[in-house]
Amino acid sequence: MRRVTPLEGGWKRAALVVVLVAVGTLVLLSPTACYLTRGAWEEARILSRRRPIDAIIADPRTDSVTRKKLEVVEGARRFAHDSLDLRTGDSFTTYSHVDHDTLVLVLSAAYPDRLVPYTWWFPIVGRVPYKGYFDFGAARNAARDLDAKGFDVYLRPSDAFSTLGFFNDPLLNTTLRADSLDLANTVIHELTHNTFYAPGEVAFNESFASFVGARGAAQFFRSRGDTIAARREDERWEDDKRIGAFWAALTHRLDSAFKAHPTDSLARLAARKQIYADARRQLVDSVGPQLRTYPRWYAARVKLDNAAVLARRVYATGLTDFDALWARDRYDLRATIRDIIAIARAHPKDPAAAVRAAGRE
Repeated sequence: MRRVTPLEGGWKRAALVVVLVAVGTLVLLSPTACYLTRGAWEEARILSRRRPIDAIIADPRTDSVTRKKLEVVEGARRFAHDSLDLRTGDSFTTYSHVDHDTLVLVLSAAYPDRLVPYTWWFPIVGRVPYKGYFDFGAARNAARDLDAKGFDVYLRPSDAFSTLGFFNDPLLNTTLRADSLDLANTVIHELTHNTFYAPGEVAFNESFASFVGARGAAQFFRSRGDTIAARREDERWEDDKRIGAFWAALTHRLDSAFKAHPTDSLARLAARKQIYADARRQLVDSVGPQLRTYPRWYAARVKLDNAAVLARRVYATGLTDFDALWARDRYDLRATIRDIIAIARAHPKDPAAAVRAAGRE
């Protein structure tokens, strides 16, 4: 029997997904089925274009900047496997080119007078507060539809995603545009999703991956003797924690104001307007000047509404709790990753609260 290589196996699995989802579309005739069909088709196209990264590095026609970035990706992947015990499979061993600068547009929405996100349900991952679109026109149409219905809407680009280990995710040209720090962080972040993903717990999953990506990237650069890059990654993480604390406090203020007027939507909207005005001043006057790695325009221009705040909280919830557990483990990141996964599996209904409690022991 002829041996099936990883690339061939990935393509056959992708083709099988296309067929199965297409059949489901014919049976269900639902918008979700159509959406999944498009996603499966785009994933199949990405997988069909893969080239081995080591071959690109060895190719004398590869420019020095690209070669250096690809070497960072290879190194970060090895570090994630060997030092952090993350599940790598064959993810990030290949490179694939997509035909546009943005991979997907990600849509989030929320009710304007309460901190409740609009959600979508998908197989395996459960209910999630965002939806990624390969079809940018469909994304903008969906955003306009939700806006017309009165929701706060937040639509933004993304240059990477994870299939949670179902396929051997390649590195994409949209991701390769990032600097070396972001590349290492992204690889480790996405491999964290491959290793563990709690169904229906999006904020926990993304924040956990943010923690592992940041702390893992810093350790990776230190292992290479690049203390400057490691220090810069640490500074980015401190900024992420600082802005995460800001989002948490803002969320608390909004939630308290909304609960103070349970039956009066106009009062809730008036309170929201004042809270966001105060938040902008706080960002510009006190929080922004403390951020060492964020762009200068961030404090004045970052979007402030319920959809944007909830979307940002997805990636910045409980960051100090993960750090507390890391300190308890004497800064052994491999041990902390193992502990967090064990805690989350033991407390599937609220893994974030369980991690918080463990860090305080």
